[in-house]
Amino acid sequence: MRNFANYHVDVRRHTSGVVKTICEQCLPTRHNKRDRSLRVNIDTGHCHCYHCGADFYVPDDAEEREKAERQAARKRRAASAVPQHFRRPVFDASKTTLSEATERWLVETRCIPQSVIAGLRITEQEEFMSQSGAKERCVCFNYFEDGKLVNTKFRSGAKNFKMVQGAELIPYNIDSVLGQDTCIIHEGELDAASSLAAGFKSVISVPAGANANLSWLDRFMESHFENLKDIIIAVDADSAGLKLRDELVNRLGAERCRVAVYGPGCKDANEHLVKYGIDSLRIAIEQAEEIPLEGIFTAADLHEDLRALFDNGFGPGAETGWEEMDKICTYERRRLVIVTGIPGAGKSEWLDELVLRLCMRHQWKIAFFSPENNPIVYHLRKLVEKLTGRRFQNGCGMTEGLLLRSEEFLAENVCHIALKGSATPERVLAKARELVLRRGCRIFVFDPVNRFEHTPAPGQSETQYLSNFLNLFTEFATQYNCLVILVAHPRKMNRNPVTNHTPRPEMYDVNGSADFFNKADYGLVVERDKEVGVTRVYVEKVKFKHLGAGGVATFVYDPVSGRYLPCEESQDPSVPPEQRVRNTVSDSSCWLPEKELFEGAD
Repeated sequence: MRNFANYHVDVRRHTSGVVKTICEQCLPTRHNKRDRSLRVNIDTGHCHCYHCGADFYVPDDAEEREKAERQAARKRRAASAVPQHFRRPVFDASKTTLSEATERWLVETRCIPQSVIAGLRITEQEEFMSQSGAKERCVCFNYFEDGKLVNTKFRSGAKNFKMVQGAELIPYNIDSVLGQDTCIIHEGELDAASSLAAGFKSVISVPAGANANLSWLDRFMESHFENLKDIIIAVDADSAGLKLRDELVNRLGAERCRVAVYGPGCKDANEHLVKYGIDSLRIAIEQAEEIPLEGIFTAADLHEDLRALFDNGFGPGAETGWEEMDKICTYERRRLVIVTGIPGAGKSEWLDELVLRLCMRHQWKIAFFSPENNPIVYHLRKLVEKLTGRRFQNGCGMTEGLLLRSEEFLAENVCHIALKGSATPERVLAKARELVLRRGCRIFVFDPVNRFEHTPAPGQSETQYLSNFLNLFTEFATQYNCLVILVAHPRKMNRNPVTNHTPRPEMYDVNGSADFFNKADYGLVVERDKEVGVTRVYVEKVKFKHLGAGGVATFVYDPVSGRYLPCEESQDPSVPPEQRVRNTVSDSSCWLPEKELFEGAD
């Protein structure tokens, strides 16, 4: 049973089938209060209003229970200690007294009041620093959660840094955010202490300096950041700080973010405090500027980007590690990629490896909407094989350790969207938006286009509908700084009666509309030549020349690992087809990263 009443839907005592009823969402603004514009499928739970466009799903009782259990489990996990594989440092109360020299440095040089130092429980100890290869006297910035020590950042007088090996990365002073509706985010611990000195209460700093990888934020999004109404991004005013600022705004939402400006000669909050004092710093933070209006830009708004482009020129996009492929095509976020090829050409299989390579090399998390890869566990099996270079079978080189590491990597970096009810473009993109904000996903693969539920408006032609459809995905890629990949099937390709070969489709052969080529930033065609034994990927369109010039790359498919191995193909017609492949670049290495030591910087 589905409790439609909880969603303000009156199904008029019907228990099955499709009914039309009044939409409570647009009723207050309607002139005709009796118009039944809401279509309700009682069996599937899908509801759609043909007046206001409201589109939602009503779960059944079992799904409601599962949702409640998942929410309770999330709350238990958030309230419990950090995962077991993290190593906790031990807080020693005897070290809470700082030496006179260190306390003078904090108070007199960095202008941090002693009350703030005590409140943050800053300590001091000798620690071996790998940068100098010796023990150094260090200030210890202790990271607490729920009053328990989770991590420590050590800072020596020579400005060498390190964090506890194996400890969890969490924001500094994270407990100050709970129960608040505003928050200030800094890049370093001394900057956070400076804001506390200026009288602000809800103040944190990022754990690893100006690092654009915000995976540490995932665990705190729902519990600490979801209900914040005003977030001040107060990071450093250098190039690394600007990248961090953009990533934070992207994750937290521009509509509730403001950006602090420190003025000439000050790159961070502590410099401003030292030069101009507490009152001036308070004013600078209180006067943080709103993010510019969406869709409206001036040269002043784009000054930093324009200056960076002038100083650094046009660099290539993100590379994949396939050398021949990288010569003709590199990737940039905020772009739309269209991939096509006849059924059985290996589009999805090749695409899986492409996005895994981008994820491994550039830390771009991936989300798939891929109904043809159901059940999802089958798709995960293929991804595990590509990651490890081993067949997914016990006794064939796939060990328990490799399987566990693969699961951990995929759990951290890969998501699948699988909706119940109608998979309209709007519903799928709404879920994709959640993955940007909650998980930091940067690559979205929608495979294939014909598995969406397409509902053209009355009187709308297929060309008009597809044009609007592609606009949705282009706007999503731009707004959320993502690489969006759409897999689209070509029209029926007829076999040539003379050669008995089916011609390779081109981008203008994509079924439905020429806009699949016209509106794409990248246009790729995947072709499998069974006679020669190769897969060719034709890059027919790269919109910006600094990202590539297009061309073709050739691969041999390895059925054991599922990987695509670069190769050369002889063009000599006198060579038999089965002998044309040469110089295949084999790769059976494991791609999974080893555990790393994170070292943060102020």
